[in-house]
Amino acid sequence: MKTISVLFLIFSAINFHCLAQDDLKDVYAWCIVPFDSKERSPEERIAMLKDLGISTYAYDWREKHVPEMVDEFNLARENKITINAVWMWIDPKLDAVNKLSPNNEKLFEAIKKSNLKTTLWMSFSPDYLKGLADAEAIEKAANMVFYLYQRCQELGCKIALYNHGDWFGHPANQIKIIKQLGRYDIGLVYNFHHAHHQMEAFEKIARQMVPYLVAVNLNGMKRGGPKIYPLGQGEDENKMIEVLIDAGFHGPFGILGHKEDADVEIILKENLEGYRKLISQ
Repeated sequence: MKTISVLFLIFSAINFHCLAQDDLKDVYAWCIVPFDSKERSPEERIAMLKDLGISTYAYDWREKHVPEMVDEFNLARENKITINAVWMWIDPKLDAVNKLSPNNEKLFEAIKKSNLKTTLWMSFSPDYLKGLADAEAIEKAANMVFYLYQRCQELGCKIALYNHGDWFGHPANQIKIIKQLGRYDIGLVYNFHHAHHQMEAFEKIARQMVPYLVAVNLNGMKRGGPKIYPLGQGEDENKMIEVLIDAGFHGPFGILGHKEDADVEIILKENLEGYRKLISQ
């Protein structure tokens, strides 16, 4: 009897360890490069992710990070950390079809030099499509998306449209752009923290966008609450996740480190705790 009890404890410990690992297999970290009061180096960032048990992250950046991009992409590969996406912001004052800003060009150079196979998450500054009628906005956005799509194809990468508010931030408009291009290998990235104004219609929106969804970035959702809120402490994120799952999307999910003037490790830990709470429900 004693032997059986000991074996039971051993197997329980093994199962608990497996669950602790498996519950993060469809999770990646997002907004961890520019949002970090400690301003970690690439080496420190990779070490932090390993300590947290996170094996995938999406790469957000600012101009000061450009010189270290290649080093970070290579370092991640060496440590078996996947970079599932890189961010690109299109600004009409700096970017045009066939002529990107110097920093956006350097991003493409870094992807090529490190042979990174990833997905480009792109979004437009509101000024890019400001004042245009729907048909004009679709045409102008589609031209830039197709240009970036071709650039990604040359590097063996993919592209996805990232909701960041305004006209382009609505999945229905993003889907119109994809249909205009007839390129159904272009995906969508949906961010809860940019979607407070879409909560009432979320069930309808989810059904529309799930066939195109490649990633969803989670956030605590509280009506009338702040834009960034701890995951698992809001009032609506659990229901929104259930809606996505019922519509056919099962991940991957992004855990935010998005908080100004905070240690990103503390924010990630808080949101990971919230994520585990939600999936346990």
